[in-house]
Amino acid sequence: MTAFDQMDRSWQELLQEEWKKTYMQRLFSFLAQEVASGKEVYPPASDVFNAFHHTPFDRVRVVIMGQDPYSGPGQAHGLSFSVPAGVPTPPSLQNIFKELSSDLGVSPAKDGSLVHWANRVCCY
Repeated sequence: MTAFDQMDRSWQELLQEEWKKTYMQRLFSFLAQEVASGKEVYPPASDVFNAFHHTPFDRVRVVIMGQDPYSGPGQAHGLSFSVPAGVPTPPSLQNIFKELSSDLGVSPAKDGSLVHWANRVCCY
């Protein structure tokens, strides 16, 4: 199953033509070559575009983007700043939690997984 196949149907409809474009094909080819040569690529192929799996297009209310790279295996899982449950919360995500707490009174999450945010139907 490809990353495209794992996406919510709404994203598949929106991105189907983009997926066929030369730059996307080159990107996927490049990543496959990197993996084949033994380089570690994050997140694992099964988690690429994970956000599109969890949140249908019409339910998107916030997009979190960042430039802080994940520093080790087992951290990235296709949602910006998020780490799987049980993995220590990275400093950048700790800062996001602090800001949410001080600005909006939102209690910090128990772990660094933001999957529950991606799966939310409504807002705070």
